[in-house]
Amino acid sequence: MSLFITFEGPDGSGKTTQIRLLANALGARGYQALITREPGGTPIGNAIRTLLLSPEFNEMSPRTEALLYISARAQIVHEVIRPAIAQGTIVLCDRFGDSTLAYQGYGHGQDVEELRAIIGFATGGLRPDLTLYLDVDVATGLQRKQPDLWDRVEAYDITFHENVRRGYRRLIAEDPERWAIVNGEESVEAIHAQVLTHVLARMETATILPVTTQPATILPAGNAESAA
Repeated sequence: MSLFITFEGPDGSGKTTQIRLLANALGARGYQALITREPGGTPIGNAIRTLLLSPEFNEMSPRTEALLYISARAQIVHEVIRPAIAQGTIVLCDRFGDSTLAYQGYGHGQDVEELRAIIGFATGGLRPDLTLYLDVDVATGLQRKQPDLWDRVEAYDITFHENVRRGYRRLIAEDPERWAIVNGEESVEAIHAQVLTHVLARMETATILPVTTQPATILPAGNAESAA
């Protein structure tokens, strides 16, 4: 049986760095790991990503935004994630359905239960085995990237991002067994140590056999730090 691990967190939480460090650590232990990101990871997903994150489309409604994210997710689950899981690969995904609930649900005030239903349809009910939440103060996370380089989502006001962070806390409280909270304000090395500890602990309860010592497969999708 494979393992499906997702990384979540506010903008600037360092997910992209940590997911690569984890893939390398798993590879060194003989496990096949595949990294992918949302939105993106497929040609269709990358095209949707351009629409979602470009400041050119500031008139996009929250409902449209949510549906585009979920559409990209449906494609990557069909084209990448489910086939990899079927082959016994450990899949590491930079954002998944929880991002839509946090950003479009709690951030934009869209109906969370309606979003859950649409996400369930799009993914065929696929759920992560473990979700690592890298927590950072909103201002700290946004300061890690220069404002003139912010994409459309990063440029939302501070209240939006605070609501997103509170939304994540509600999601964690609803399903604490699936989540592991990591302090994203520590050093890169300290964060990696926390991440690896949580993952190895979860692997002890799963049936995963080492299959390769090759480097992790990485599906390019551009910078995903603000992708919901």
